This record gives sequence, C-alpha cells and structure tokens, in this order.
Amino acid sequence: MASREDQEAAIVRTNKRFYDAFEQLDIQAMAVVWLHAERARCVHPGWRTLRGWPAIRESWIAIFSNTEEIKFTITNLSVNLSDRMAWVSCVENIIDSGNAIPVVSAIEATNIFEWADSEWRLVQHHASMAVRERDDSDWDPSQN
Repeated sequence: MASREDQEAAIVRTNKRFYDAFEQLDIQAMAVVWLHAERARCVHPGWRTLRGWPAIRESWIAIFSNTEEIKFTITNLSVNLSDRMAWVSCVENIIDSGNAIPVVSAIEATNIFEWADSEWRLVQHHASMAVRERDDSDWDPSQN
C-alpha cells in the first residue's frame, strides 16, 4: 500500500485531471476520471442532482458544447483520505472568456473519489456558487 502522502498526491493529480478535462472541453478525458456507476452523482451550480454516469456524461457534453473557453485557478485545496474514499474541497476560480465580457466567478466544490480498478475515480462532484464570507462582528440578525 502506498504511503498516505503518495495517496494524497495521487488524489491531487486525479483532481487536476478532472479540471484539465474541463478546461480542454474533452469528454473522453472527463470519462477517464469518473467512476462509471449508478452511484456516481454530480451537482453543477443551479442544477438538480444528476445520478449515474450516463446522465453525468450528457451534462458534460451539454456544457462542453455551449462553452467556448474556460480556465480554472484552484485555491483553498484541502484533501481528506479515508481507506477507499477521499474528498477534495476547493474553490474553483473560473474565467469564462468565451463571452463578449469575460465572466469571473468563484465556485465552492467538493469532489469525492473512490479507489476503484487500482485508481482514484471521481464518484461525486458538487459545485455551488461561493458565498462571500462576512465579518460576523458587523452582522445584525435583526436586519434580516
């Protein structure tokens, strides 16, 4: 069994392959990263939960066909490991320059990986719009 550090490095590499496939708008590269199982789940920002690889695959095809160019800078990366499962939480800082005015957004993401077929495979991707953190000293609950 590989050391914990080697396993975490492998998870980070798999997570990077996921974002590389996204940037390249490459469904074949995306398919290599995902676990092709009914238990796979994906939540794109504002979408319902997609269940199973066929539905997830169709969502990526739709996204790729409607995206001219997209670039990610991943920040706040955190890796957690437990036996045959691992999860990465991060912020996807996205620049979608395919529009007349580039769209810049921050997305909170959690990517869950499962050890399968001697590789880490993405079994769940959940992304949602990042909420700007507030200074709680300025928060007045009576103003809501």
